[in-house]
Amino acid sequence: MKDHRPHPHDIDLRTIAWHAMEKYGFEPRFPPQVMDEVNAMQERSFGDLPKDTRDLRTLLWSSIDNHDSQDLDQLEYCERMPDGTMRVQVAIADVDSYVQKQSPTDEYAAHNGTSVYTGVITFPMLPDRLSHGITSLLQGKDRLAIIIEFLIQHDGSFTPGEVYRALVRNKAKLVYEEVGEWLEGTGPIPKGIEEVHGLEEQLRLQNDAAQLLRKYRRDQGALEFDTVEPEVVMENGEVRGLVALAPNPARALIEEFMVAANGTMVARLGTAGVPMIQRVVKTPRNWAGIILAAATLGETLPENPDAKALAKFLMKEKAADPLHFPDLSLAVIKLMGPGEYMMLEPGATPTGHFALAVVDYTHATAPNRRYVDIINQRQAKAILMGKPGPYSSADLSDRAMWLTDREKASKKVKRFMRKSVAAMLLEDSIGKTFEALVTGAADKGTYVRLLVPPAEGRVVKGEQNLRVGQKVRVRLLKTDPYNGFIDFECIGREKMA
Repeated sequence: MKDHRPHPHDIDLRTIAWHAMEKYGFEPRFPPQVMDEVNAMQERSFGDLPKDTRDLRTLLWSSIDNHDSQDLDQLEYCERMPDGTMRVQVAIADVDSYVQKQSPTDEYAAHNGTSVYTGVITFPMLPDRLSHGITSLLQGKDRLAIIIEFLIQHDGSFTPGEVYRALVRNKAKLVYEEVGEWLEGTGPIPKGIEEVHGLEEQLRLQNDAAQLLRKYRRDQGALEFDTVEPEVVMENGEVRGLVALAPNPARALIEEFMVAANGTMVARLGTAGVPMIQRVVKTPRNWAGIILAAATLGETLPENPDAKALAKFLMKEKAADPLHFPDLSLAVIKLMGPGEYMMLEPGATPTGHFALAVVDYTHATAPNRRYVDIINQRQAKAILMGKPGPYSSADLSDRAMWLTDREKASKKVKRFMRKSVAAMLLEDSIGKTFEALVTGAADKGTYVRLLVPPAEGRVVKGEQNLRVGQKVRVRLLKTDPYNGFIDFECIGREKMA
């Protein structure tokens, strides 16, 4: 009988991605008026700087991002002070200097709310000429930026500092994996660091600062998760595989600096008495479910939500059972509930971010990729100019709800595309067997994640009595890249205590 299934090379993942964007309410195409506006923009020269703009181009600024990123939003610089504390400066791309409020480009960005990275194709929030060009903090280019300063104390806590405008120049565009392996001692010094005098010492100082910040947050109850987030491997425009991103010191460095920088932005807006959008993760909505998950592993958590107790439990499980820890992480994240944006009135009590163990947090460090960051940038710049903020409380409240919805939608697009890519990659493996872990077992279906490649699918035969966390052997029965379906039969299982 002839097989009519499409060959993997015949599957148009880009078209699937476009349809997914439209399905979840995004506008994947820039309207003509947006492109006309952006193409007419003139790149600025900086011979005559505004009076309050500092010239910081001589500092050893660098960026660390993904290997293919061109929408560079932030640079970092660190120095040790005479008393042993460390001052960190984070430079944020001044997107607002080109994207005017209520312009066609601004309205488009406000609607989509975020860039969407599907692995196969990126749908940027702003056209490439902006986000990859004149607003990106590219290596060797002079750029206007908003500087966020904070001071790291000896115990790892940080004190919010100034927020101001400056002219900066990126000395080296660095890559997470290369910097991470070098910091761990498992890889050579990246060429971009080696070629810039003093940058090696600068990056090592930044790493020391980040480790201090991380230890302090961990002691306060910051939750550390390891979730398997497969990344699509592309070569010459073709999908070649899926790999799971591993944590490394370079990613941790940027995460810690951004948490502190965003906290500093909240402090600055709060001092000025303007309404703001905060990023919150509320006290877990299903703490009882988290208690039950811990109990099945022999651990007892307090009756009331306790971040420190949960953090201690997670760290213990990560050390004891790293194979199953990603699935425990995902289960706890689901039980906690999603992050969201909320408007905060001046003087009101903030909700806080339970997972990060911080009270004051927002998103202000990626204005090329997230619209809420542009909002915060405009609020901060208005303060610097002594003007009222450009957004009312009611406006911010409405925008917070919409941007929360857009973030959830972007995650649905990315999740769907990971399933579609995995289904395409497994098209030629029908009938083959794989080792897997059970990631979900409920009335709505039983699901597994393959160990290699890190693909997820549904068990449609032999699923009876499977339990989450159980190691199984499955046979691939069917794939459907257009709907993101992968079906398995369970043919073997480990016994669980």
